[in-house]
Amino acid sequence: MTETSDAPQDHPGGVRRAAFGFIFASALINNLSFGIMIPVVPKLVEQLAGGDTAAAGDWNALLGATWGLMQFLFGPILGMLSDRYGRRPVLLISIFGLGVDFILMALAPDMWWLLVARMISGITASSFSTANAYVADVVPPEGRAKAFGIMGSAFSFGFLIGPVVGAFLGQENLHLPFFAAAALCLINFVYGLFVLPESLAPEKRTAAFVWAKANPIGSLQLLRSHKDLLGLAVVGFLFYLAHMVLPAVFVLYMGHRYDWDIRTIGFAMSGAGVLGIIVQVFLVGPIVKRIGERGTLLAGAFFGALGFAMYGFAPNGWFYLWTMPVFAFMSLLMPGLMGLMSRRVPPQEQGRLQGAMQSLQGVASIFGPLIFGTVFAWSLRHEATTHLPGLAVYLAAALLLAAFLLALKVAKAPEAEPQAA
Repeated sequence: MTETSDAPQDHPGGVRRAAFGFIFASALINNLSFGIMIPVVPKLVEQLAGGDTAAAGDWNALLGATWGLMQFLFGPILGMLSDRYGRRPVLLISIFGLGVDFILMALAPDMWWLLVARMISGITASSFSTANAYVADVVPPEGRAKAFGIMGSAFSFGFLIGPVVGAFLGQENLHLPFFAAAALCLINFVYGLFVLPESLAPEKRTAAFVWAKANPIGSLQLLRSHKDLLGLAVVGFLFYLAHMVLPAVFVLYMGHRYDWDIRTIGFAMSGAGVLGIIVQVFLVGPIVKRIGERGTLLAGAFFGALGFAMYGFAPNGWFYLWTMPVFAFMSLLMPGLMGLMSRRVPPQEQGRLQGAMQSLQGVASIFGPLIFGTVFAWSLRHEATTHLPGLAVYLAAALLLAAFLLALKVAKAPEAEPQAA
């Protein structure tokens, strides 16, 4: 594709407006799809399970673990494929695959069909790592934290809008949300086919695709090959793991402790999404300029730990709502972290780096719900003696406190960004 229509625009780090807009739209559609699934998929699973709620619970656990496993396995592969063949083809194929996944879910006649669809979803969800590599290609190092913050807002937008869209469409027809999401993917694919330029020049690509480096274990070896990169990756993993407390027990915890109904919980989730968007879009850039990427990372970890601790302590719903602005500043963590990490690898390894981080996120999505679900269930069974219904949330706070302490040691600005070999 030619780039004649993509004149430089005043956008984060000088990135072309059309390219950045497409990448943001791609990430938004990915996260919008996950948001749509929140109210719809459990009902679809229950329907396919013949109305057996217990069986539906077992299948939901299996589907979630399968999705995380696919991220773990394929995140590094897609990342290295993008280093070898460019970001554009990997992104377009992933978007097309996500659309196919939605259609399969809409047409699923049984649970095994749905399991295959979730496998495809986990594979195509790994395209978010390629999108981050694209951003690292086209945004100068000093502008990446802001750009990663804007990309992160796609997560908040998706989980702000997705559940509302899914619930609205699902009331009319349980399969309609999936067809709507598939249509969005098709539009995004066609738009990208004609608009999206390649970000990684041929001379900056890896010479060959090496399976030994593309498998999850091999990709993680990259994290040991650059100074402080492994420590920063552990910080990221602790964040991923702590964050899993939200999808694992948030709805159950709010309902149990504050006797909130689904509507009230939905409003609380929307409020958290709005606050996260404000931080990611409007505050990350100025804060990075003021205190740097290291300070931004540390601030995000600190406020995340404090926010989770306040969540666990909150004796009533009103107190919880007042803690939300504090918790929103956790959104500073990943932009600062990814800004620091992207500075430590050359252009031809940005995809591999993002794939390795996607793999770590996959591990967290496999074990996080199991850990937090078990802790939450234990805390409820022993609430009369321990008086700690928020124990799972306190555990998340402890993980982010550990991330903060580790970041104090390993989050240092590199002397210079590595150049292409």
